[in-house]
Amino acid sequence: YAGIAGSPEEAKNLAPNFVYIQFWVGLVVVSVLFGDVFRSFNPWLATGRAVGWAAGRAGIASPVRREYPAWLGRWPAALTILGFGWLELAYPETPQTLGWICVGFALVQLAAMAVYGSERWADNGDGFSVYYNLYSRLSVFHRRDGVLHLRPPLSGLPSLPVVAGSVALLCVAIGITTFDGFLNGGIWASVGPDLNDAFGNLGLSPLHSDEVAKTLGLVVAVSFVTLIYRLGIRGMETVGRGHTRQELAARFVHTLVPIAFAYAMAHYFSLLAFYGQRIDYLISDPLGNGSDIFGTAHNTIDLTYLSGRTIWYVQVVALVIGHVCGLMLAHDRALVVYRRVRDATRSQYSMLVVMVGFTSLGLWLLSAVRQ
Repeated sequence: YAGIAGSPEEAKNLAPNFVYIQFWVGLVVVSVLFGDVFRSFNPWLATGRAVGWAAGRAGIASPVRREYPAWLGRWPAALTILGFGWLELAYPETPQTLGWICVGFALVQLAAMAVYGSERWADNGDGFSVYYNLYSRLSVFHRRDGVLHLRPPLSGLPSLPVVAGSVALLCVAIGITTFDGFLNGGIWASVGPDLNDAFGNLGLSPLHSDEVAKTLGLVVAVSFVTLIYRLGIRGMETVGRGHTRQELAARFVHTLVPIAFAYAMAHYFSLLAFYGQRIDYLISDPLGNGSDIFGTAHNTIDLTYLSGRTIWYVQVVALVIGHVCGLMLAHDRALVVYRRVRDATRSQYSMLVVMVGFTSLGLWLLSAVRQ
């Protein structure tokens, strides 16, 4: 409602701040700390469950209900996250456009749940439900049969279901953050205008030229991340026998989850720490019309409670720990996949190169942004 009826100025409207900071970034941190919180508060899943319960009580069966196809896997989730990244980084939307997109997305979710069932769609097709569940597997908290349990860190990742689209989803998640880092660095500042001019010479307006250029950049970033991972898998394929490239890519995909979180923390930590404070006054004036519902509309952002050095250390430590965790998970899985310990060790040479490559890329993006 804030997006549709509120101020067209992004800084005065609750919707962009909530969607791009509290929802997109904040829920990642919350999921790692406290487990799969989003599933408990997923508005689409709650609505789907309520409608399904009411229909069941009334004896009404869905006329279009069908089994969820195995080949579809998590591809809808991967496309959802890619689309959200494009919306955030490439599409010049207004708060009003964002509000209507939220409404349209909710309708799509409910329609899909009517066809495939609420729980099954949430487990596979709902991009945000699947996305936050990935990060919740890093948490020490997990719920089983309605009871909250403690588990060792990282122990939730090896049980990640091996389904189609999982590799694409993780590569998209890392690729979006990678491209966001490029946008804030000097490389895009030098390359972006040339791309805009090139597309402008094809007859596009400056606004559409920028949109197409950023879309191309996002596709290249995701493709580059996918290439790095595939090269590591290809190196593993040369070790031992009987393991195909597709099998190895699927069985080792969980090792990318700590890297995705590391990239998110390294890139968005300062955004969450500072601009996340906007929720304090926007919640009192969500439409930007001068209201003061909770008496906080005149509060401001405190830019002094974290120093630049503290932010830098948090970002670097997150990158290093994330990639070390990824390497540990890869070695653990290799001991299961390969019969001989020697083969398991040799298989990790290429994965070590992959992890070092991701770490170097992340550190380089941080240094580029700080320049």
